[in-house]
Amino acid sequence: MSENLHIQKLRAKKNQSHLGGGQDRIDSHHKRGKLTARERIDLLLDKGSFREVDAFVVHRTHDFSLQKQKFTGDSVITGWGTIDGRLAYVFAQDFTVFGGSLGEVHAEKIIKIMDMAMKNGAPIIGLNDSGGARIQEGVVSLAGYGEIFLRNTLASGVIPQISAIMGPCAGGAVYSPALTDFIFMTRNSSYMFVTGPDVVKTVTHEEVSLEDLGGASVHAEKSGVCHVAADSEADTLYLIRKMLSYLPQNNMEDPPFLQTGDDPLRADETLDNLIPNEPNKPYDVKEILRIVVDNGQFYEIQEGFAGNIVIGLARLGGHSIGIVANQPAVLAGVLDIDSSEKAGRFVRFCDAFNIPVVTFVDTPGYLPGTNQEHHGVIRNGAKLLYAFCEATVPKLTVITRKAYGGAYLVMSSKHVRGDLNLAWPTAEIAVMGPDGAVSVVMRREMEQAADPLARKAELVAEYRDKFANPYVAAERGYIDDVIEPHETRARLINALEMLQNKRDANPAKKHGNIPL
Repeated sequence: MSENLHIQKLRAKKNQSHLGGGQDRIDSHHKRGKLTARERIDLLLDKGSFREVDAFVVHRTHDFSLQKQKFTGDSVITGWGTIDGRLAYVFAQDFTVFGGSLGEVHAEKIIKIMDMAMKNGAPIIGLNDSGGARIQEGVVSLAGYGEIFLRNTLASGVIPQISAIMGPCAGGAVYSPALTDFIFMTRNSSYMFVTGPDVVKTVTHEEVSLEDLGGASVHAEKSGVCHVAADSEADTLYLIRKMLSYLPQNNMEDPPFLQTGDDPLRADETLDNLIPNEPNKPYDVKEILRIVVDNGQFYEIQEGFAGNIVIGLARLGGHSIGIVANQPAVLAGVLDIDSSEKAGRFVRFCDAFNIPVVTFVDTPGYLPGTNQEHHGVIRNGAKLLYAFCEATVPKLTVITRKAYGGAYLVMSSKHVRGDLNLAWPTAEIAVMGPDGAVSVVMRREMEQAADPLARKAELVAEYRDKFANPYVAAERGYIDDVIEPHETRARLINALEMLQNKRDANPAKKHGNIPL
């Protein structure tokens, strides 16, 4: 009988913990169209796999009469479970308890689960829904954030770290997600900002809404802080599960191989006529990607930001790959500050987690102009160059059309340790475009011609025929092969299999000094 009483007491405590801030607050949360922390965990993890830790923890604060408000488990839920059968650690902030604010024990719970994730080599996923630091706990709450930031940094490049913003994320709270690999946001219900609308109004006299200051659309399209934006919380959690299917558990593993059923020798002759005859006419590089990758499934990242470059995950012959592709349909595919940062960080992520990088090149170069120069296109453009140079994973490159000047070198060329560099017959590899080259090199001859415009047209045609092609580079061995476009899929898959045991290393050092 006494045993039953003990069990009853245990069950009562667990039920109390599961209620968070109480049924009234849960109902209020639901009325705002939001899921509770536990409901989010249930959607994220495989059914029945979640194992909670620290469910009985309560805060230790007595200031501001806080001792009269104690909630079992405090304002965050932590534990582990599986996603598609693979181990994952998770913490979910509970907005129904003190607005999800972070205090001492809240931080300790997150720290414990992050340490477990590191020791056991599995991803850590943070579901953020918090009003920020718990003001009543003062500097103790700030210390908790600092401990979390440290672990984010130490875990970087060791285990995948994913942050989902499921509500407000303000002040110091934004820096933990910013230190993780990918940030997911839900449109119209999640916000990130260092200072909120009230402070902005006080300091700058600007009036701005939560959404316009730090909503999902702002960060997905303008700041680039958000990597994936979804329309609902359920979609957000589904997309996290899907992303993890491409990633290894840690930096000591290869990415998961998955038989997709797509013929590795599949050749689609649509590719042979996809590049327009007119060199300045745009096309959508995503059409190429969907044709080449397994089952046309391309998981795009930062789709709304810096659209002149495309990044994302896919599979080729069942192998996980990262894709970087210039996008001729946006700004002619030029490289600029935003696109260089976007692609550079993604290349470094892939390299950290043993994911081969496949690069599709069609770029006329770097974007000219005072705005770009004054805001540091040199420094920021060098980030992408640094990332490709540093990467030791298999690097495959396909030049589809333009590869001019420094941009040719940056985009995973043979000169920065590209393993296999292919070109389509439509490739144009040169210092600059025919028009610009003729204007520089043959200026005097054009000025002396009876009809300068006609002579320039002749010279441009001669230059294009002689230099704007892949064969000069191929003669030098800078291009390993010129292939028919429909061969691309089979050649890339063959190369991935050939490079499975690739070994390369950088000089011994503490770390490099990337031009941040």
